[in-house]
Amino acid sequence: MASNREEMILWTRYFDSKLTRSQGRRVPKIASIPNPTLETLVWAARTSGIRKMRQEPEISHPSRPYSKEGRLVMPPKHALEVTNSISKEGVMQQIGSILRDRMKEAQTRGDAVSPRTSRGNVRQRSQRKKFKNKSSSKRKGKFGKRR
Repeated sequence: MASNREEMILWTRYFDSKLTRSQGRRVPKIASIPNPTLETLVWAARTSGIRKMRQEPEISHPSRPYSKEGRLVMPPKHALEVTNSISKEGVMQQIGSILRDRMKEAQTRGDAVSPRTSRGNVRQRSQRKKFKNKSSSKRKGKFGKRR
């Protein structure tokens, strides 16, 4: 299938930092975020100055027909002119850097919850028995030592 030169298509997976370049990421790690959504991609494109765009949320990439990730379609002349880039790669890197800056800003404000923050609570709520405060005789009796 030949690509349409009148459209610039940006898939959400192009900006996913969890993927390698061979798996579909097209921007550097410093310009990518984990699990980007179409809404965040649209927000970053609007922040970079791109106004003419179309969202297609239920579309899947041809190499990944099982995931409905969505894509952003825009006219290349407008996108290149607004972002002062000479190629699609430059547009993607500018949008990616805006995404990354927003993620870093959200982390410093505390909006984004780190997966490591609640780890201590999980340990406290575990089902394991703690015998630090019990005597050794109770410990032995608990685990079935026959007398």
